[in-house]
Amino acid sequence: MAAHAIRVVRLACAVAAGLLLAACDPQRIDALEEGVATEADVRKQFGEPEKIWDAPGGGRTFEYNRQPAGHRNYMITIGPDGKMSALRQVLTPENFARVQPGMMMEDVRKMLGKPRRITPFDLQREVAYDWRYLEPPNRSMLFTVYFDRDYRVLRTGSVPDPEASENQGR
Repeated sequence: MAAHAIRVVRLACAVAAGLLLAACDPQRIDALEEGVATEADVRKQFGEPEKIWDAPGGGRTFEYNRQPAGHRNYMITIGPDGKMSALRQVLTPENFARVQPGMMMEDVRKMLGKPRRITPFDLQREVAYDWRYLEPPNRSMLFTVYFDRDYRVLRTGSVPDPEASENQGR
């Protein structure tokens, strides 16, 4: 009986998580299937992209930014055939780990999308770009990339988002 109850609770949690995700997904991302959805389908679901980047092989990558209030940025690649070849949420630890000292700001921007905030530190001759993201299970964090005056990466770091209520000790 206890094992059955645990399975029921797990199923209920999974259903609730799915409903919560659907509620947070006004663009209905699940309606877009790689290799099937067209550029018109993507624009219908997401609207106009924040930015369009050239992609390898003649495609284009559409940037859909959810900063400053959101925790996600989406990059959707449209292949040369006009079909969606990739849809990915890019504010992930895996992508953050790819940001290395010496990289150019534009390369970071293409990887992570538009930042939440840009803060110049004139005396240090640096500028900081912040992206808001979620650390599992549901903690709001900031990923920061510090650039030198030539817009090359100096260093990166993550801290709890000081503006998020769960990080203010309430």
